[in-house]
Amino acid sequence: MVTERKIRTYGGYFEAFMETLTEKEQDKILYGLLLLKTQERLSRKFVDYIKEGIYELRTEYNSNIFRVFFIFDEGNIVVLFNGFQKKTQKTPNNEIEKAIKIKEAYYADK
Repeated sequence: MVTERKIRTYGGYFEAFMETLTEKEQDKILYGLLLLKTQERLSRKFVDYIKEGIYELRTEYNSNIFRVFFIFDEGNIVVLFNGFQKKTQKTPNNEIEKAIKIKEAYYADK
């Protein structure tokens, strides 16, 4: 049984992303976060490792694909970074680079 993970956000990026979405899209992403918070392991359908400690939470709704980058901090706290709507097959490098920069800023602040 997994103890419930704490989910935090950093820098307001996640909130800004959520504001751009419809209520149904937000609900779908929040459902993914609930799984992340309460489940020991999630399939690659929901979570995938990107690089340098960064993961993406994958959400699909009405044939739109959304990604939210996050890290595990001290194995438990999930810190959410930037999110975006995916329009291409590959996760855009600029989004990954942005997540890495946010992660570096997060650890520098900590």
